[in-house]
Amino acid sequence: MADIAASEAPAPQVSPNNPCPFLRALVAGNYVGGHIVPLPELTETIGRATGKTGMEGFIARAKIFMVAQGANGFGPISQLRSLFNGAILDELRNGPLDKHGAGSRILDQHATVHEDEIARLASYGRDYKSPDGGVERGLSASEIKTFMAENFQRAAGEHSTSWTILHYYYRLLMLGEWPVLLDIMGKGEGKDRYLSVAEVRTLFVERRFPDRIVALLNG
Repeated sequence: MADIAASEAPAPQVSPNNPCPFLRALVAGNYVGGHIVPLPELTETIGRATGKTGMEGFIARAKIFMVAQGANGFGPISQLRSLFNGAILDELRNGPLDKHGAGSRILDQHATVHEDEIARLASYGRDYKSPDGGVERGLSASEIKTFMAENFQRAAGEHSTSWTILHYYYRLLMLGEWPVLLDIMGKGEGKDRYLSVAEVRTLFVERRFPDRIVALLNG
């Protein structure tokens, strides 16, 4: 029927050339399309998922917009294309935001999820008391910082000395990955805030958000 709601329409295919687990879940959930997504639409969608409002929400959305605008390239042509057309989600791999092995390696170049890398992620965390009273494995901000540093060292050891040229750039990219995921999907407050390993696995494997994030996206 022509009047089927967008949320009930078939979700677009998630391209292996979209390496971002958060964006992959957005596409799989039919919150955004899988190809070209206008920057205002992408910004507002991710902004809702943060749950931030007021000035805090404005600042968060401004940062999201800037990252999205450079996702497909920093050259003038790429910047203008992104500004007027949108971000091309199925052309993000090997782009400016690709960490080329300096990341978690949970998702490989063929978009295959590696369970051993999820287990490695869990090894950097500890058991936390969840808001529902249970106990689950998670990583705090400091544990995530250690995890990212080890990811970088692992990649640095596999590259030539030219890797040092990209040292600061890749470290900057890392700040926009796991710490942001902790900010959006974390549980608890302050130093006790943690990122659930089980929810990370669901995000990567099933391309699905926790119910509380779904509620924000649908709000």
